[in-house]
Amino acid sequence: MSTIGKTIEEIRLHESAEFSKTISESDVYLYAGVTGDLNPAHIDEEYARQTFFKTRIAHGMLAAGLISAVLGTRFPGPGTVYVRQELSFLAPVRIGDTITARVEVLEILDEKKQIRLKTTCSRQDGTLVLDGEAIVSPPRPKKVQAE
Repeated sequence: MSTIGKTIEEIRLHESAEFSKTISESDVYLYAGVTGDLNPAHIDEEYARQTFFKTRIAHGMLAAGLISAVLGTRFPGPGTVYVRQELSFLAPVRIGDTITARVEVLEILDEKKQIRLKTTCSRQDGTLVLDGEAIVSPPRPKKVQAE
């Protein structure tokens, strides 16, 4: 029996959830391999030393993916469908940084059965690295089938 996340009827304004992960060198290489984004700023330390950041940085979308982890596993949870995501990339994520993705309900769009969320990612020192908004469709209640 599979469980579903919170339905639109169960969600409250300003409700929130978080997920944290320390970004490893393996995470960066795996993300580069899966996406094909082999930008040397992410995978070549010698190249990266010559950049503004002075070391390799994680892909911005790798950090953004942690928002998806919150949505699909914590809140609203399993069965949630992403509709839209807007992002501003504010600061770099370096290998070894612990990133906390957070979502908070800004608006419940009853007529569309969607919610609008504030989405952020912060480093362990509190620095905001990503800021944005998302629209998601929370899971729908399972219909009970007559026997």
